Amino acid sequence: MAFTLPTRLFPIGIQNFEQLRTLNYVYVDKTELVYRLVKTGQIYFLSRPRRFGKSLLLSTLKAYFEGKKHLFEGLAMEQLEQDWTVYPVLYLSFARTRYNELSNLHGLLDGQLSDWEAQYGSPSQGGSFGKRFEKVIRCAYEQTGKPVVILIDEYDSPMLDSNGKGGQLQEDLRNTMREFFSPLKDSVEFIRFLFITGITKFSQMSIFSELNNLENISMAPAYSSICGITESELFTVFKPDIEELADFNDETYEEACAHLKRLYDGYHFNHRSEDIYNPFSIINVLKSKEYGNYWYSTGTPTFLIELLRSRNMELEELEGCKCLPAAFDKSTDTLTDPIPVLYQSGYLTIKAFQNRVYTLGFPNEEVRYGFLRSLLPAVMAHSEMENDISTIAMMEALEKGDIEACMMRLRSFIASIPYEKKSDNESRFETIFYLFFTLMGQLVQTQVKTSVGRIDAVVTNADYVYVFELKVDATPEEALAQIDDKGYAIAYEAGHRQVVKIGVSYDKQTRGIAGWKVYK
Repeated sequence: MAFTLPTRLFPIGIQNFEQLRTLNYVYVDKTELVYRLVKTGQIYFLSRPRRFGKSLLLSTLKAYFEGKKHLFEGLAMEQLEQDWTVYPVLYLSFARTRYNELSNLHGLLDGQLSDWEAQYGSPSQGGSFGKRFEKVIRCAYEQTGKPVVILIDEYDSPMLDSNGKGGQLQEDLRNTMREFFSPLKDSVEFIRFLFITGITKFSQMSIFSELNNLENISMAPAYSSICGITESELFTVFKPDIEELADFNDETYEEACAHLKRLYDGYHFNHRSEDIYNPFSIINVLKSKEYGNYWYSTGTPTFLIELLRSRNMELEELEGCKCLPAAFDKSTDTLTDPIPVLYQSGYLTIKAFQNRVYTLGFPNEEVRYGFLRSLLPAVMAHSEMENDISTIAMMEALEKGDIEACMMRLRSFIASIPYEKKSDNESRFETIFYLFFTLMGQLVQTQVKTSVGRIDAVVTNADYVYVFELKVDATPEEALAQIDDKGYAIAYEAGHRQVVKIGVSYDKQTRGIAGWKVYK
């Protein structure tokens, strides 16, 4: 078969606007929003999850303020902007290194300041990072006769990298960052535009407390789609690519759209936001034509898993958790409350807003599956390989309708969990049960509401509906009887799948499955 070049190029790993446009990569036009930004404000902060397009946005702003009009041909900006003024641009990304030691941050700042000093004729005469930064801003203004544009990407990388590595390192990094940014407040007269991005908001840093005119647009309805891909953008810009994806996977176009929505859609950055798709996952799946967990596989939130463990939070507290608006603006300096960090990091999103209360949940199946996969070893103290072996065996058994083999595997695996990891309460057992079945790729619902009560769990696949009732210190017969007494299975009997009812007994003393009874 002859090799042919693809007709469309996807910018995987490319965050440089000039390179993207010059090499003719697919680009979702966000320049109308960029125009609105630069014409209506001066100092902004934007929080978005990792790999969500923040760096590309800053690179677009950089190209605009450098007057590179040719890069915007065919985009909304070409028609909107009539005055292409060239400004001096100071661009700094904190994502370029790791911060295991204070010297890493010092090296980054010293190297960047040295480059700016050479560019704008401001040779370093020593002094603090802040003083050098202030002098660069003034020299750039004096040399060009234009106010300065300052673009700061991933400002919170030092604090996130150093989380869990000791309080002193965090404090030293924070003090260095505070000192570096301190000149910004008194340099506003020399600044045309300042844009700062990050994942989280460390509110006690001077970058927030001293910049009184900082506009946080992270939850602003006007900019909810400034990063990410909206549904309308997906189905217009990428329609030919979705058609190829559908053909490659033996799906209809409509099935491929539904598949993409289920896996990668669902982000909401305010309660009025339209659905936002994960851009990193979308471009990866459209290029490879294989559905996968692209965004989640690029980084496991280890510090969040540890935080959840230290707080003894149950899974049910994450899915459907409720919080007041103030929680989104809550300080994450010490990372003691996982909810605002989970939201800002993209692991939870807004599902509903009523009576000034937000309801949060996982945005889509990619995030849900990836997060639960990361959580399972923390809950069960087994390796990922051991978990995979057990879940695969259970999945194969359920697909064949062999509930006995599935339950024997589950009982054996729970019995092997170290004693200190086990719990004598029904809720923890439900969590372990829920995690296992979710990772098998089945459709799992827990605590399903009915008119007469709550079903503990419903598991479905192509051929079967399994209705589970879990009881602590009761017989399997009693658990099975509750399914019939409450009529839990009635709603599923009209479909084409075979309904299987399972009563499961959990022994609080032995902290294991005591037995089960099946009725088909």
